[in-house]
Order: sequence, then structure tokens, then C-alpha cells
Amino acid sequence: MVEAHSQKQQIQQVVYRILDVNLDRAREGLRIIEEWCRFGLNDANLAEVCKHLRQEVSRWHTSQIRSARDTPGDAGTDLTHPQEEQRSSITSLLQANFCRVQEALRVLEEYSKLEDAQMGKAFKQMRYQVYTLESNLMGYQRHQLLWRSHLYLVTSPVDNLLETVEASLKGGLTLIQYREKTADDVIRLERARKIRQLCHDYGALFIINDRVDLALAVDADGVHLGQQDMPIAVARQLLGSQRLIGRSTTNPQEMQGAITEGADYIGVGPVYETPTKAGKAAVGLDYVSYASKNCPIPWFAIGGIDANNINDVINAGAQRVAVVRSLMHAEQPTLVTQYFISQLYRK
Repeated sequence: MVEAHSQKQQIQQVVYRILDVNLDRAREGLRIIEEWCRFGLNDANLAEVCKHLRQEVSRWHTSQIRSARDTPGDAGTDLTHPQEEQRSSITSLLQANFCRVQEALRVLEEYSKLEDAQMGKAFKQMRYQVYTLESNLMGYQRHQLLWRSHLYLVTSPVDNLLETVEASLKGGLTLIQYREKTADDVIRLERARKIRQLCHDYGALFIINDRVDLALAVDADGVHLGQQDMPIAVARQLLGSQRLIGRSTTNPQEMQGAITEGADYIGVGPVYETPTKAGKAAVGLDYVSYASKNCPIPWFAIGGIDANNINDVINAGAQRVAVVRSLMHAEQPTLVTQYFISQLYRK
């Protein structure tokens, strides 16, 4: 009887140690996220949500649980992983800490059931609140990065696709659209995943051309739709409110329609004739000038823009441009990216 009681106490101490370390882990992760909301985004509401969650976690961190802590005897203190030693971007930092918090809350939810059913219920609710916070914050991050992005690369099928994309990212590119009309879906899925990972590593937005299903499959940041693609409202239902949706436009009527439908950004063009849009007449610089005076959302001049004419497009009112061949066929994509960005920011 005494031995059974002693074994029960030992198990209880182990459970307390597990609760202790995960309560600390959840609080630490929430504090890291809170600091970005407070100082990086200057968003008092999101910071307050983080603070409230952190204080709720602290409420369950009782002296009884703390007393079970045994840091010298913890076999896991020296365990690490190379991915923990560096963060490639704010996005990757935030995602890593959201994962950290969610995992900790799941452990707390399960192990606390052995001690206090109410504690288990509380952490279950907190876990759902953190999922919502992540969705809201990452959506906020996407929209902020969209507004800060002035150069947009739309890919075309080339042999060195991944090398060109990464070289452009090294030049400071923060927005990429994967566009490939004729490849099999198996190939598209593989390439999309690889570009998505590159964008994640460099803190850039990743958009899929046309295909909402592919965007969902690879967890892209959004889709770009043509005039003949599905309505924006339908895409929004499928993608949710936090992902980005762009729309191609060729005239003021299409621009207004896209804005009314709820597009996050639009393409304005083709400014010049381009083989990417074979058979489609160029809209010229007049539409660029119109967009500069009338478009309240981010817009990107697109179509035949290169190093020789970019300043004409900028002088017509463009602050953002999208390019295809100028980067995909460039001998030195990094340098070309830097040149385009320097011209756009000079404006």
C-alpha cells in the first residue's frame, strides 16, 4: 500500500514537472509574439490579446507545480536543432513561436486532465484562441508585406526556375507568383512547394496563379486570378479572409470591379505588348496614370516592363511593377532585382 502511494507521488511529480516546463514554454512563446505585435506592428489590440493569454497561463502556474522543477536533472536541456539556432525572417520567427505555444498548450491540456479537469478545459480553449490569433496576425503580416512590396516577380517556365527565384530573393524581392499553365499537376505541386519554401526562408510572399486548390495544398499566401477565373467572393470563401487575392485588370471598369469584389491588389496592364499575354493589346501608360489617381489598393503595372522602360512607367505614376522575362531570363537576377527596386524606391 505504501509502495503504491509512493509510486503515485512519483508520477504526480513527473506530471508537475511536465506542466511546469510547458507553462514556461507557452508564456515565453506568447511574450515573443506579444513583443512583435507591440513594437513591430504597433498594434495595441493584438498585443493585449497576447498579454491576456500570457496572464491566463500564469494563473495556472501554481507554487505546487513550480516546486517540482528540477532543471539540473532535466535530460532535455541540452537538446537542440539547427533550425532553432537562426531565424530567416520575422515570419519564420513568429511561426516557430506559434508552433511552440500550440504544442505546449496541447501538452498542458492533456497532462492537466490527470490533476484538474477544469485546467484541461481552460487550456483547450486557450489553444483555440491561439489558432485564431495566429490566423489574424499572419494575415496582418501578409497585408503589411504586400503594401511594402514594390517589385513582383511572376515566374515563367525556365530550366533554372528555382535558381532564378532564389537569386531574385537574394536581391531583396518580397513577392513572387508561381505561374505555369501547361505542366502536369504533379510537377506544379512539387515546384510550388519548393518555391513556397524559398519564399518562407527569405520572408517573401508566395502567390499561386489561378489555382485556389494548389494554393491551399502548399499553404501559399494567396492566389492571383484573371478576368475569366472564379469570382473573388468564391475564392475568398475557399481561402479564408487572411490570404491575399489579386486580380488582373486591363481598364478602369475591371479595376473598379476588382475593388468592389474585394481584391487585395490588382495588376494593371499589359502596359506594353508581351509574349506572356500573346494576342492581348497593350493598354499603354494612360491606364497606369489612371490607376495612380484612382486605385486605393496596391496595384502593380505589368506587361513588357524592363530596364529600358521602367522609368517611363514610374513617371506615369507607378510605384509598383510586376515583371516576368526581365528577371526570369536575366543573366544576373540578383543585380537586376536590386536595380528595379532601387528605381522604384527612388521614386
